[in-house]
Amino acid sequence: MSLALNLDFQYKTTIEKLWAAVTDSEKLEKWVLKNNFKPIVGYKFQFRAEPNEYWDGVIDGEVLAVEPPNRLSYTWAVGDEKHTVVWTLQELEDGKVNLHLEQTGFSNPHGLAGAKHGWSQWSGELEKLLAE
Repeated sequence: MSLALNLDFQYKTTIEKLWAAVTDSEKLEKWVLKNNFKPIVGYKFQFRAEPNEYWDGVIDGEVLAVEPPNRLSYTWAVGDEKHTVVWTLQELEDGKVNLHLEQTGFSNPHGLAGAKHGWSQWSGELEKLLAE
């Protein structure tokens, strides 16, 4: 069984600024985690968090698609779980941009709930970054 997470976040910003926030390594570090991400198809990268008793703190990824400024996709692998993350950016009215997250490949509802909580918290950090 494979479960999917779908979330939408709206930000009052430009699509270019939001695209930079999801593809620039330094900006990603400000709202997600330390990383060596590059928006190049086939590029292998890591997000790094503080290790704990349950996890070594490493998320392995590989860039699958880069379609500026509307779509970015990469793998997100922790332990035996390997997910696919797809970000879709769409300009809305009133100077807002919708950021849609689809993360697929969850094997259980606990992982899905954890990811929903994590991305929801990180979206608040992204909002602060976009306001700078």
